[in-house]
Amino acid sequence: MSIGHTLLGLLESGPRHGYDLKRAFDERFGHDRPLHYGQVYATMSRLLKNGLVEVDGVEQGGGPDRKRYAITDAGVTDVGQWLAQPEKPEPYLQSTLYTKVVLALLTGRDAADLLDGQRSEHLRLMRELTRRKRGGDLADQLICDHALFHLEADLRWLELTAARLDQLASAVRT
Repeated sequence: MSIGHTLLGLLESGPRHGYDLKRAFDERFGHDRPLHYGQVYATMSRLLKNGLVEVDGVEQGGGPDRKRYAITDAGVTDVGQWLAQPEKPEPYLQSTLYTKVVLALLTGRDAADLLDGQRSEHLRLMRELTRRKRGGDLADQLICDHALFHLEADLRWLELTAARLDQLASAVRT
């Protein structure tokens, strides 16, 4: 995810302080990985330097000055271009899991046990996401569905690999 573009998009509704941007990001997108304040301010500094935001005002208080940021026309254009650009599909052609299976076979370890352990971990996470989905709002349900569909694809791969384990063992040992 592009944090810079996400913060720019949040600024399109109006100027905000860094604290407000962090809170809005965390509420909408940061359920599992909230932003750190340092990350927000470093990103805003970069966006300011690149002319995508401007300081709309500075408030003085008991602590450091609080800058209010506003998106520029260039920032609006940049967000629009980013939103229009399709994301590259991730084919996972260099999967760590595949590497572990092949190395288990090459080193004489039990690859079937490795696949069983991974299957159990996937199922555990799927149960957790399903519980979260049941109690979540629409945004949480959609993000959980996205993760669940990926985990289901992984499970299909685990089953296929387990069924072909003898063939794979022969192929990697030659």
